[in-house]
Amino acid sequence: MPLRLRLRRDRALLLMTVPAVALVLVFNYVPILGNVVAFEDYDPYISDNGVVSILNSSWVGPEHFEQLFGDPAFWHAVQNTLILFLLQLLLYFPVPIALALLINSVVRPRVRAVSQAILYLPHFFSWVLVVAVFQQLLGGAGLLSQLLRQHGFDGIDLMTDPETFKFLVTAQSVWKDAGWGIIVFLAALASVDQELYEAAAMDGAGRWRRMWHVTLPALRPVIALLLVLRVGDALTVGFEQILLQRDAVGPEASEVLDTFVWWYGVRNQDFGYAAAAGLVKGVVSIGLVLAANKVAHLMGEQGVYRK
Repeated sequence: MPLRLRLRRDRALLLMTVPAVALVLVFNYVPILGNVVAFEDYDPYISDNGVVSILNSSWVGPEHFEQLFGDPAFWHAVQNTLILFLLQLLLYFPVPIALALLINSVVRPRVRAVSQAILYLPHFFSWVLVVAVFQQLLGGAGLLSQLLRQHGFDGIDLMTDPETFKFLVTAQSVWKDAGWGIIVFLAALASVDQELYEAAAMDGAGRWRRMWHVTLPALRPVIALLLVLRVGDALTVGFEQILLQRDAVGPEASEVLDTFVWWYGVRNQDFGYAAAAGLVKGVVSIGLVLAANKVAHLMGEQGVYRK
């Protein structure tokens, strides 16, 4: 069908997408032009006839990038970011799958609905509330510390322990966002043909073998897609979550790329240097998405886009 006829046929749907496309253009693509700041000694207070413009700042070329790649603080932030990503990938990602399989095995619909609602509820909490809940449980005056003191042990304060901070952040992410992943995997499980389970049962397959040979293969496309998206988001490990706890454990344990950009760009007002760090992060993230998607194609899955 010619393009003109397809546009006429789908004009109502295209008009419905115009607001969403406009929002994406304004808030996602237009700000990309601001990356030119990474190549300037940017000063937001320089103006031309009262109008602030990045065109008035002096051009420094790759100077910020040379400084960035020689900065030990930057590489330390990269190291912390990658460690947190690997922990969240290993400890966080399998949890929604396991919980979805567990809920899906519950026979009573009411129990399933209540369990799913309880697990999904923390997803709506702000990070301020999540950190406050963990403070009441694991802080120096929290529930765990009080129980230990009541039984003759010394209290502990996991909220200010740099050694356990990365595991603490991962536990917070699991508690807050595992419910959202459960919904995604339950939706994928709902599309599995029940005749496959019946056929496997007739062949003598028990519950575990049915899960291994029927359920997990049905979830594999969704798992591959979410893994690609998660790898692409590897360098973003929770800015607000970590910033709220940065002072409690110190930058040595908590500094990641997002807080690095915030510290230099907002607190120190070194906008060009912070923009260079943000641009490096964006370019590397794009490369990770393309690489992960290529791996998904080699495994026979679609990934984010087709070949």
